[in-house]
Amino acid sequence: MCFHGGMSRTHKIVAAVVAVALVAAGAFAVVWWQGSAERDARALAQRIADQASRGALDNAGFHVTAGVDPAAEYATITRGIAAKPAVTVGDVRLGPDRASAEAVLHYRWPLLAGHPDWEYDATVTLSTAGSPGGAWRASWAPTVVAPGLAGDERLRGRRLLPTRGAIVGARDARMAYNQPATRVGVDKTTVDAAAAVAAARRLASVVGLDAERYATRVQKAGPKAYVEAAVLRDNDPMQAAQAEKAVAIEGVRPIKTVRPLGLTPSFARPILGVVGEATPEIIEKSQGAVAAGDLVGLTGLQSRRDNVLRGSAGYQVLAELRDRPGTGRELYGVEQTDGRDLALSIDVGLQQAAEAVLGPVKPASAIVAIRPSDGAVLAAASGQGGGGYSTATLGQYAPGSTFKTVSGLAMLRAGIAPGSRVACTPSITVEGMRFDNFQGYPASALGSVPFSTAFAHSCNAAFISNRDKVSQADLRAAGDALGLNVAPDLVVPGVLGEVPGDAPTVEHAASMIGQGKVLASPLGMATVAASIAKGEAVRPWLVEGEQPDAVAAPARPLTASEAGQLRSLMSGVVTTGGATFLQGTPGGQVIAKTGTASYGAAPVRFHGWMIAIQGDLAVAVFVEDGESGAKTAGPLLKQFLTRAAALR
Repeated sequence: MCFHGGMSRTHKIVAAVVAVALVAAGAFAVVWWQGSAERDARALAQRIADQASRGALDNAGFHVTAGVDPAAEYATITRGIAAKPAVTVGDVRLGPDRASAEAVLHYRWPLLAGHPDWEYDATVTLSTAGSPGGAWRASWAPTVVAPGLAGDERLRGRRLLPTRGAIVGARDARMAYNQPATRVGVDKTTVDAAAAVAAARRLASVVGLDAERYATRVQKAGPKAYVEAAVLRDNDPMQAAQAEKAVAIEGVRPIKTVRPLGLTPSFARPILGVVGEATPEIIEKSQGAVAAGDLVGLTGLQSRRDNVLRGSAGYQVLAELRDRPGTGRELYGVEQTDGRDLALSIDVGLQQAAEAVLGPVKPASAIVAIRPSDGAVLAAASGQGGGGYSTATLGQYAPGSTFKTVSGLAMLRAGIAPGSRVACTPSITVEGMRFDNFQGYPASALGSVPFSTAFAHSCNAAFISNRDKVSQADLRAAGDALGLNVAPDLVVPGVLGEVPGDAPTVEHAASMIGQGKVLASPLGMATVAASIAKGEAVRPWLVEGEQPDAVAAPARPLTASEAGQLRSLMSGVVTTGGATFLQGTPGGQVIAKTGTASYGAAPVRFHGWMIAIQGDLAVAVFVEDGESGAKTAGPLLKQFLTRAAALR
């Protein structure tokens, strides 16, 4: 056997394989080590991102040195923004030494609904140096929160509130607008519980609130609550005096403010509505457009068109100097959009005149004025007796003899001309139900008289005696022709009136004189008068640019001839009938119709009504409890027309 020196071919192959394996194993070890380092660094970055998204950092992930508290610093820097960011991890780049890294944190702050989030990238430096066991730790710097943030800066977010638009009337007269005012309320932090309740009762008496109700609100509020009682206009002498008295009460704190307020506390309030701080329900419904503390419309047009009047908020984020609040550089900004004015048809002078006339009236009452030529509602005043209810646009009552304009139209259509003879007896009985003329009906207008005479003096018997010639369906059709039986489109809630299309015998008889189940609002009867004046059914409107859409024409529209005959009949009411007191009223010729409607059980009570036309002005006056239309509503009508004439 012979031996040769060196390796055999087999040994060389094995050695080569081993060498390759060792090289591969080494490379794998390097890749594994690098991958493990990146994973660990990313895991720490993700932990920091998750904590930031929850609004609080944990010091355990940071290199903590003397005088540095990352968790406290993060809280200080972000405390000025109510929202929490959504933070995600972007690139994680290892340093050459594989013991340090930089991680990108992508911040996204949802600051303002309807606008893009505030987004940016920040960086955090990571390393294993100095950490027990070589664990990754982050180095704290304000730039972990936002790029370029200095040590003496913090983030300050503020909601930029828009200026609310005004509600204006005819000729751009302001009716509800931003005014300097004083909020007065009980501050429970300044007095003990018993003194707070006592202060509430005294304050309520000063500003005209129900003392016990307000005292209960104060009592139930938290120990640190400020319970507002009223917002008093600085430019109103009476309210300024109330504010002065309120401030003198121990426990009452005044707060100067600017609020959207009407010309007076009562001016068109049921129509215009009020503005106040947003309720939780409004905030939730707004889906982020409204925040706590925002002023929004709560009732009336202020609520119905809040989206127009309120505008939209903006938002600003400052890198604020910690020792100089409110100063710093802007990092993010969205400008607020101020609200737009809302223009109404209301004539401020006429509305004030109507409210002044109704001022002394104790029962619920209303005056509505419409311009017949275009249906503009010029005044819609509700008396204080309605307790804040919009009697003018929502009150539904039996219209009494003002409805004889409607049943009179039906009678004209049945062939009963103004000169036709009708039977006017002192009373008439229908199936055991007796209907009387009003007390004091003139004997000279009894008997067989012209229809025009029966209309002028409002003879119930003459209308009811012709019930067989005028069906209930005919009455409804006449109501259609004069603008009733449809829903008004005023933007705010309203009703016009309803004439049933079918009724049993006695109820039909009552319908002929505006009783039974016939109902109308003051707005509705003003619409009837306006329709007679114009010669076609009028659709009342209130908000400029939002005039009612056209509705289907009545099956039998009012004709020019019919309107002329109705105006002639109404003229007779003033020249010879129950409203001669309107003769000589300033402003020109007045034509009218009186109305008295009985209601309730014994003792029977009466609604007082008047409707009138003077030029391009149609008016309805209503008093819930009165003696009669002529005696109760009539003087109010004359006062209003006199005031209206002085404004022209």
